Amino acid sequence: MARPEADVATGGSKDTILSVNNIEVIYDHVILVLKGVSLTIPRGGIVALLGANGAGKTTTLKAVSNLLGAERGEVTKGKIVFENEEVQALSPNDLVRRGCIQVMEGRHCFGHLTIEENLLTGAYTRKDGSTAIRDDLEMVYRYFPRLRERRQSQAGYTSGGEQQMCAIGRALMSRPKMILLDEPSMGLAPQLVEEIFEIVKQLNDQEGVSFLLAEQNTNVALKYATYGYILESGRIVLDGEAKALRENEDVKEFYLGVGGEGRKSFRDVKHYKRRKRWLA
Repeated sequence: MARPEADVATGGSKDTILSVNNIEVIYDHVILVLKGVSLTIPRGGIVALLGANGAGKTTTLKAVSNLLGAERGEVTKGKIVFENEEVQALSPNDLVRRGCIQVMEGRHCFGHLTIEENLLTGAYTRKDGSTAIRDDLEMVYRYFPRLRERRQSQAGYTSGGEQQMCAIGRALMSRPKMILLDEPSMGLAPQLVEEIFEIVKQLNDQEGVSFLLAEQNTNVALKYATYGYILESGRIVLDGEAKALRENEDVKEFYLGVGGEGRKSFRDVKHYKRRKRWLA
């Protein structure tokens, strides 16, 4: 997937739904976390944001969804363009109304509410009436039949996989154009991870929802994404077509755990050597 040609005035294009342009993020006015991060999400695409724990994936997503303020963080440089408009000054609920929503790491379902009540909270910002909301609730149950079975169960007593499905379904209830999905595989069995990613692919194909996936599970993310970016220490160190990244020897060695002839496992290679090789 070639990157869309950017529009000079806005930093976006008609084929781009999200453009992050050279942003820096600082916490507590002193801790520099993101250092010139740029990425582009094509309309209707699935893009993976990869990297180890602490690389800056969640911070990147929170910068886009304007959730940094709750953690004393701020975007100090660069700009974020969604649907050809700069959005870094918008409130999170304004961004949801425009069609961009984040599914947080760790699911964050309301444990005391039922699955169905959780799903309905996702429609809070909508003004199109109860009939449309009920229609979308049925759509969510079609994609997640397990949620229909557990619709009257308290979310806090459901499994991690069911809570992850609930969190994605809740996001769908806002009628998003784009979902920022943070670590959807965390804490889940491999079979459940595959099931959830298959549903993400269906939502992308059938509903036209664009996805930016922040994932440590590089193998599964590159299986379903079409393009990927790799973050290390708050910088993009490598990006490319998902297929090319899967076949890249450095990615195989350092993220997939597959060493080539005469090469060490990424677990035995010091961090600075990886950075030096990729940034040379």
